[in-house]
Amino acid sequence: MKNVLPAEVSTQLSQVLDMVEHHLASAFVAAHLYGSALDGGLKPYSDIDVLVTADRRLDDAVRQALLLDLLTVSAPPGQSEALRAMEVTVVVRSDVVPWRYPPRRELQFGEWLRADLLSGIFEPAGVDPDLAILLTQARRHSMALIGPAAKELFDPVPEDDLYRVLLDTLKLWNSFPDWEGDERNVVLTLARIWFSAATGKIMPKNIAADWVMERLPIEHQPVLREARQAYLGQTEDRLACRADEVAEFILFVKHKVIELLGTNANASTTDGNSP
Repeated sequence: MKNVLPAEVSTQLSQVLDMVEHHLASAFVAAHLYGSALDGGLKPYSDIDVLVTADRRLDDAVRQALLLDLLTVSAPPGQSEALRAMEVTVVVRSDVVPWRYPPRRELQFGEWLRADLLSGIFEPAGVDPDLAILLTQARRHSMALIGPAAKELFDPVPEDDLYRVLLDTLKLWNSFPDWEGDERNVVLTLARIWFSAATGKIMPKNIAADWVMERLPIEHQPVLREARQAYLGQTEDRLACRADEVAEFILFVKHKVIELLGTNANASTTDGNSP
């Protein structure tokens, strides 16, 4: 490894990299640490974010074996003293360089997939607009664990594509079932989207929440405040008990983002019903 890793994640990251190298073998090009581990510090519910680059696509057997093995070096938040939740994303360099939108993702592992993986359900490779944000984060601030720096490996993502992915993400949340059980994450992600739409920057969830709180009508502040405090481990997450308030918050922030990004955005967010 070319850099000194944050002490709290070094052992776990070494295990992950050994596992990735074993499964990808000669296809393994690079690995980058990005996200909360480098920007603002890991919070109780933070994942350890790793971007892996390969030089060719993976066959199904390799993809499934890697996903299952990653289960052994990750744990849901708060369930292990030794392991944090991992989020591992694999891209094939030729799928994202030269850059085009929407980009293709080869593999993604996260704790939200644990039940599916244990049941034998494996998400295939496919289009993932969120890679526009992920690669932007990696280029702006990441640590090369294996291979060259992210700025050397990836093209910059055009600003227009960053705004496109913000709008595409809004389409995910149209009615209660879309965020049921994931209220805290959706509320904080919407705060980040509003911040990014207004500033063109990408910041940790709690910092984006602070920025949004100053611009939020008083009736929507309790939802964001509780989400932020729960994310920081300062209070219990009870947002599921605020169903109507959460829905109103989501609707309000979606409209604010659409206003910020222009009238053309309105047409691109009409899929589905509003919350």
